[in-house]
Amino acid sequence: MAKYSKLASEKVEEAMHEKKRGELKSGSGKKVTSRKQAIAIGLSEARREGAKVPKKPESSKSSSRSKTATKKGSKNPVPKKGSK
Repeated sequence: MAKYSKLASEKVEEAMHEKKRGELKSGSGKKVTSRKQAIAIGLSEARREGAKVPKKPESSKSSSRSKTATKKGSKNPVPKKGSK
């Protein structure tokens, strides 16, 4: 079973061609130079039109913060240099 629909691949292909020609603009109006950004724009447009596209991954920043927060409260902290 395909992960992406035909419409999604067409939108990405269209966005890549626009990027190559220098016509693809980001939301702020600046010219897109990144290949990854062009793919993201194509998938976003496909999503807007209702094409079969997997959901955006949730940012991993929030989950990594909770992991580091538990590590900070460890029972055996490392003593600072110079203090006795």
